[in-house]
Amino acid sequence: MIKEYDIVKAIKDLNSEVLKGCKGTVVMVHDSPTLGYEVEFFNDTHETIGVLTVYPDDIVKYENK
Repeated sequence: MIKEYDIVKAIKDLNSEVLKGCKGTVVMVHDSPTLGYEVEFFNDTHETIGVLTVYPDDIVKYENK
């Protein structure tokens, strides 16, 4: 289960800047009317590139291996 402050990654392109594989931090979880997440996505130098509302089929929890 994904929760606030988890690091996630996009599993598909979400817009022209937030592409598949882009990492972000969950800043809010929405339970209603459907499950969704506010995610602050960042680039490799940790600069914010977007804050988006995404859904469970847009992201996965990031596993640093």
